Amino acid sequence: MSRYRWTILGLGAAAQGSYAAIFLGLPVLAPALQAEYELSLTGIGVVLAAPNFGSVATLLAWGLAADRFGERVVLGAGLLVAGTALAAAAFAPETGVLVAALAVAGAAGASVNAASGRAVMGWFDPAERGFALALRQTSNPLAGVLAAVALPPIVAAGGLRAGLLALAGLCAATATAGVVGLREAPPGPEVGPHIGHPLRDTRIWRVSAGSGLLVLAQMSILSFTVLFLHGERGLSTAAAAGVLAGIQAAGAVLRIAAGRWSDRLGARIAPLLRLSFAFAAGLALTAALASAPLALLVPALLVAGALSQSWNGLSFTATAEIAGRARSGAALGFQQTSLAVAAAVATPVFAATVEASSWGIAFGLAALLPLAGARLVRRIAV
Repeated sequence: MSRYRWTILGLGAAAQGSYAAIFLGLPVLAPALQAEYELSLTGIGVVLAAPNFGSVATLLAWGLAADRFGERVVLGAGLLVAGTALAAAAFAPETGVLVAALAVAGAAGASVNAASGRAVMGWFDPAERGFALALRQTSNPLAGVLAAVALPPIVAAGGLRAGLLALAGLCAATATAGVVGLREAPPGPEVGPHIGHPLRDTRIWRVSAGSGLLVLAQMSILSFTVLFLHGERGLSTAAAAGVLAGIQAAGAVLRIAAGRWSDRLGARIAPLLRLSFAFAAGLALTAALASAPLALLVPALLVAGALSQSWNGLSFTATAEIAGRARSGAALGFQQTSLAVAAAVATPVFAATVEASSWGIAFGLAALLPLAGARLVRRIAV
């Protein structure tokens, strides 16, 4: 394979990161959003879920479009529209307009999930693919680190509007880079048997549903760490965002390690199962320490949060390899749709659970979800 594959990986990771910054930046902006729009905890949960609701409607369609028209057109068009929608959100006069604009941003930017994943898969051989796609997926937590570090001072200097405009500018910049730099991969051997349309393969359904359950648990950490530590435990917004940045950084390291581990094993599901069990244990520990001193709670949150992100690259790679390159866009679009549905449901449901019970009970219930996800995927041979 050409050295150009690393350029493709860099462009794909940057595009994925700019899109992930929408989802991971909004929780950092949550205190400012609450103050600006006078939102309850359930209300902020709806706002945080808006991009996921938007992406649910378009992920599969973007995947099919990537298979038909190629990655460059799909990625560039989607991110440009997402940047425009975020700019509109920055000037939203009321909550309904804000939610609608964020939903459009999620729907348009969802193009990068299948497009960038398909591009990386096409340019890397199977022996490197787990590592390469893990690096691409690592752009998600790295975007979270960037958002957690950069957005608080931006908001302090220019308000909520400046924070949303910064996210819009990032999408526009990576859209331009993708249009200029992406090229279609040369023909190569298919990975896995030809299955026709991927939605006819029960393995795709099981991986997608299992991944969705893991995301339900994942969002309890990624969407609510700042609000929990700031509103419930008294940390400043900057300090709470710093904990979230630490979670994202550790999660990035674990994603890379998991991808390399899966390449050495020649398997994706076996390491995915082990990481799911570890994630469940980390959430259970966080639940037990929800009211404990911060010296005990924060390390537990860091561990659970890092583990919550460790598995994503493995499920993504498994989905692509089950489908084969020619159908990988559709398969990844479907799998990412299941994750978007889960993420959209997770934030308002978790917030409502906290309001009806407590943070500890909500984290404890979330700990059951990775176990259910592992049960769904444990018999898939990939």
